[in-house]
Amino acid sequence: MTTHSNHGGTVAGTAGGTLLTIFANIHSEDIVKTAVLACIGAVVSFTIS
Repeated sequence: MTTHSNHGGTVAGTAGGTLLTIFANIHSEDIVKTAVLACIGAVVSFTIS
């Protein structure tokens, strides 16, 4: 007797819905702020090392 599971489809659907919700709530200024802070963090990390 074979049982089938749709676990992969559920995980993909949940992940896709979560990502779409996140992308719908992110503003462009947040992306720019994050990129600037990432660059500053990389420069500081490189300088300290």
